[in-house]
Amino acid sequence: MSGTNAASGAAPCRFAHYFVICGIDTETGLEPDELAGENFEQSPLKRTFKSKVLAHYPENVEWNPFDQDAVNMLCMPKGLSFRTQADSREPQFHSFLITREDGSRTYGFVHTFYEEVTSPQICSAMQTLYQMHQAENPSSATPSSSSSSSMDSLASSLDEADSPSSSSCRSAACGGYDASRDTLYVSKALCLITPMPFMHGCLRFLSQMHRAVTAASPPPLPLESYVHNILYEVPLPPPGRSLKFHGVYEPIVCQRPGPGELPLADFPLGQTFTLLGVENLVQLFNCTLLEMQILLYSQDYQRLMTVAEGITTLLFPFQWQHVYVPILPASLLHFLDAPVPYLMGLQSKEGTDRSKLELPQEANLCFVDIDNHCIELPEDFPQFPNKPEFIQELSEVLLRYGISPVGGAPPTSVPTSSTTTTPGSVSTRHPGLKSQQALRELEDDGRNGNLGGEQLAVLELLQGNATLERLQALAKRTGVRVEALRGVGGEGEAQGGRTAVEEEELRNAKLNVQLREVFASRFTTMFADYEAFVIQSAPDLESWLTNREQMHNFDKASFLSDQPEPYLPFLSHFIETQMFATFIDNKIMSQWEEKEPLLRVFDGRIDKARLYNVRAPSLRSSNYQRCTILKESAQAIEQRLMKIDHTAIHPHLLDMKIGQGKYEQGFFPKLQSDVLSVGPTNNNRWSNRTATAQRRKDRHRQQTEHLTLDNDLKEKYMQEARSLGKNLRQPKLSDLSPAVIAQTNWKFVEGLLKECRMKTKRMLVEKMGREAVELGHGEANITGLEENTLIASLCDLLERIWSHGLQVKQGKSALWSHLLHYQAREEKLEQQESPVSNGPERRKSESSIGMPSLRASVIQDMRHIQSMGEIKTDVGRARAWIRLSLEKKLLSQHLKQLLSRQALTKKLYKRYAFLRCEEEKEQFLFHLLSLNTVDYFCFTSVFTTIMIPYRAVIIPIKKLSNAMTTSNPWVCVSGELGDSGVRQITKNVLEMTFDCQNLGKLTTVQLGHDNSGLLAKWLVDCVMVRNEITGHTYKFPCGRWLGKGVDDGSLERVLIGELALPNADEDSGRGCRTPDMQHSPGQTRRVSITSMGGRGYKPTSAQIQEAIGEAVNSICKHFHKPEKERGSLTILLCGEVGLVGALEQFFHNGFKSARLFQKTVFVWDFVEKAVAYMESADQMGDMQETAEPLGLTCVSLCHYVSAINSSPRNIGKDGKFQLLVCLGARDRLLIQWLPLLVECPVIQRMYEESALLRDRTTVNALIAVLQTLHDFPITLEASLVKGIDL
Repeated sequence: MSGTNAASGAAPCRFAHYFVICGIDTETGLEPDELAGENFEQSPLKRTFKSKVLAHYPENVEWNPFDQDAVNMLCMPKGLSFRTQADSREPQFHSFLITREDGSRTYGFVHTFYEEVTSPQICSAMQTLYQMHQAENPSSATPSSSSSSSMDSLASSLDEADSPSSSSCRSAACGGYDASRDTLYVSKALCLITPMPFMHGCLRFLSQMHRAVTAASPPPLPLESYVHNILYEVPLPPPGRSLKFHGVYEPIVCQRPGPGELPLADFPLGQTFTLLGVENLVQLFNCTLLEMQILLYSQDYQRLMTVAEGITTLLFPFQWQHVYVPILPASLLHFLDAPVPYLMGLQSKEGTDRSKLELPQEANLCFVDIDNHCIELPEDFPQFPNKPEFIQELSEVLLRYGISPVGGAPPTSVPTSSTTTTPGSVSTRHPGLKSQQALRELEDDGRNGNLGGEQLAVLELLQGNATLERLQALAKRTGVRVEALRGVGGEGEAQGGRTAVEEEELRNAKLNVQLREVFASRFTTMFADYEAFVIQSAPDLESWLTNREQMHNFDKASFLSDQPEPYLPFLSHFIETQMFATFIDNKIMSQWEEKEPLLRVFDGRIDKARLYNVRAPSLRSSNYQRCTILKESAQAIEQRLMKIDHTAIHPHLLDMKIGQGKYEQGFFPKLQSDVLSVGPTNNNRWSNRTATAQRRKDRHRQQTEHLTLDNDLKEKYMQEARSLGKNLRQPKLSDLSPAVIAQTNWKFVEGLLKECRMKTKRMLVEKMGREAVELGHGEANITGLEENTLIASLCDLLERIWSHGLQVKQGKSALWSHLLHYQAREEKLEQQESPVSNGPERRKSESSIGMPSLRASVIQDMRHIQSMGEIKTDVGRARAWIRLSLEKKLLSQHLKQLLSRQALTKKLYKRYAFLRCEEEKEQFLFHLLSLNTVDYFCFTSVFTTIMIPYRAVIIPIKKLSNAMTTSNPWVCVSGELGDSGVRQITKNVLEMTFDCQNLGKLTTVQLGHDNSGLLAKWLVDCVMVRNEITGHTYKFPCGRWLGKGVDDGSLERVLIGELALPNADEDSGRGCRTPDMQHSPGQTRRVSITSMGGRGYKPTSAQIQEAIGEAVNSICKHFHKPEKERGSLTILLCGEVGLVGALEQFFHNGFKSARLFQKTVFVWDFVEKAVAYMESADQMGDMQETAEPLGLTCVSLCHYVSAINSSPRNIGKDGKFQLLVCLGARDRLLIQWLPLLVECPVIQRMYEESALLRDRTTVNALIAVLQTLHDFPITLEASLVKGIDL
């Protein structure tokens, strides 16, 4: 096919935008690179010197302005490096990318080689430097590297040349230089800058250019012809097509995915998996999805780039939204201080130890040591759904291509140096090693039964196949393990006339796409129904952009409630990320604008999946669904590469001046810039027409792809909407003045404050929203999970704030480290002064009578955390401390206290740190203060196994009872997580502390005594119990006697508790508490109609019926909540406004109880009399005629009453009635017992005519209301039914 349309000069559709040459500027000579951090102890050959952009063609491209500083810095991140003939001078290949303001990317591909230094000035300058170095360091026979471990020396240590240490050290004292005897070489870089990442094509083009320079005979055409060709005559392949263009010696083929396929990704994923192993890679992928800080670490720039691009490619359909710098130049190390999520790559110096690397923050860091094939993960984050099955599927794909899923390529092979071996020559380092190792791994897998039939076949094929061994050596240069060719029945070295290199490229491309499809299919499954939960609320784009901040775009709660349980921990975190928010924003904007390309592909896949299977049946299933399109995806690529769609114009002679740029072997010539600065003039009218049409189309595509929004308003709002860290996605490489660094840090401070405002607001809305639900508004949500997610992300935010601008890094958690400094200082002060006043620290007021005050102290809370053996790390301790402070409503106060020691803050933090910006710090503390308006149990509910000290105080009513008692009291405290067991209280002390495993929220207290001695009667007002760590105080009201022959004769009572408010002035916070612990507006608890306080109070029959309705309603609501949200059922049954109290009121209405000069009569007396009547009637045979079920009901009532009466517990008559109601509700017998009691003749003697119990209509209504409880499985707390054998 002719290349007519290839000549279009429009930059956006050209394959390459610039050809760049970087190296030493002989005019300016040797300039030390201060930015890279100079180290004069090193030999001059090991130091870094400034490189320059020597030339770039063309001068400028309007679509992509040339950024000279950035390109120079990324082409030679370490600056120039020098070698002598004694050192290894292997060429190196690496890639980089530059992210522009609008988020679009430009890729650079760099081939670095060594060229002999011919300038005598530079040779003599090097000689002089070396002599000075020897004079200053006579002892240094070998170059020494810095041992200090501050951030500054990190810079210099990264810049030692990476020549293999094993290289022969013939030259003076190894690393020395003598101009008379040694030849000096310096690095030079050839670079192509392209709009799309065609890595393999660029790699082959550049290595052919280098080969043309080093070959014995000059290339077929001047080098200008090839550069001109790739810049102006090679177009980008159109989507879904392949393109062939010509290098110096061989043709190069590249292909581009079609509109419905996954976007282009040319970096070899197989190599990423080989380097890290599947398990590690999936963990790294998970950390990336959850937007943690990710630092890649390797000696090799290309490895950094391969892993970074590999991992971001796998995020499809999402995109990394934060700082993304796969290769961080030494001069930008201060960027590791960024308190935002980032993905950065850092070059390690050969032989340096990871432990020497001081990083500003590690609490939320995923550290990836690529060369040692290991990763360090942050603590405590949710796992990716179906992880084992996912890893299994990926491993099978890798094994099909002969790659071990375990990972860890032999460190001997640095892929870059061997990748660039010139085509046709074979890299000879240990040719058989890789295949042997891969074979060993495959054999192990075979023995362990981990290989399927297909892989076993591959294994047998590999053993003893000489051809494959040879192919292996050829394929070595791309760093891949075993070549698995199906059915190599003597087909020779290449199939279909393709070279081994092309075969390898095809294989890589197929492996790439199949691995990516497995990842993409996970998201297609997980988010198949995401559209249903997108909230489209704005009428037009402008109003949406204007109100973006205030709007809810995605119904998170409903989405989560629709997901399988095992996915929830991961999904609840993931839908809070910036990448998910941006994905949903793009979805909403697609109503008004062209769909963002990734979104278009993803939506297309979901629609296709819907056509093939109706999703409804598998809706909430967490079964793993494998990817079904692996074969087709690989075939599409193979077909494109087999049948080339377009061929670009061949390189040809240009109109050049004769005699310039004469060929000199080993030296890259100075190119003629006039022929390279402009594209070809083309007289073909047709091609011009297509060129303009193409230009128009491309302009449109460019606009939609990069969302170049028309007006400034859009731009401004979009920037803000994407906000935090986005405008810092790529540090400005060109300007590193202190002012710019200060401005960057200022942006960070603003960003952190904004994030804090958003997070606290979100936490409040969630919490208020949940309490509104419990009050009966809105719908129930899965919020326990969300709450935990939000608190975890608050902990992460605080860690990032505390690690911003640290002077010296200590420990993994910056917050805990600050707290420890504070603790040491305070304890020192405490020892110096005698403890004077706890004045301002006293917190609890008289509302807790008899409960001594609990001091609110940062140090005290730290000591609690330090004594918890379950927490092993500083990060864990900091998180526990934050949770504890939040639960105590002291987070803002504690942090204010911590930051009030300004001398300490100044010592620990640099001037620009967030914690030293006074105004922002105040606002930050104010945002945290707003969290005091809601109740969190985020400490109690997470650390369920720790031992907690509790303090219990019994408060008698002194006016009416003996303050003294001769009997021996005991108490048993129960909570949602267990009970304390019976604890004896010292006589007359009425207070005790005890340690027991966390009981959770407290629900009941059993209080009793043994009735010994003369003064055994005891009138108790209430029992107070306090958790001494969280300070939560529970009040258990009693207001009854304990003693024989007084009140209802009870020696033991079960008291129902509620959380007591710390003091009256905090009552405002009360309205937001969950109603489990709330008073119903119209009712106060009937203490006991017959006892002291209750005598005068008689509720009306309407109030009684309403109370029963409310109580039943609360129980129904309780069961409609998700299980984790329910709170205590005991309170709803027996609490202040519980079912038992309401039914007691019902039975008391019209009850002839207190008769003159006679004993008080209780409802239980009525029940006993009725049962006695039924039993005697049964014996006389009166019950025989009654219907069978009624007879059975009679029997059940009698059985339950006798079981309660014969219980070993000394509970009084009201306690027995309470127990009967609870058991009846549990076993669904209440509505069967009621008619029996109503029919019983005893009722006429004991109830007045007007009593509710004697009104048939009211009783029937009551039965109907109680009937609704039959739908729910009521379970009773152990403390209620202790000792009852039914």
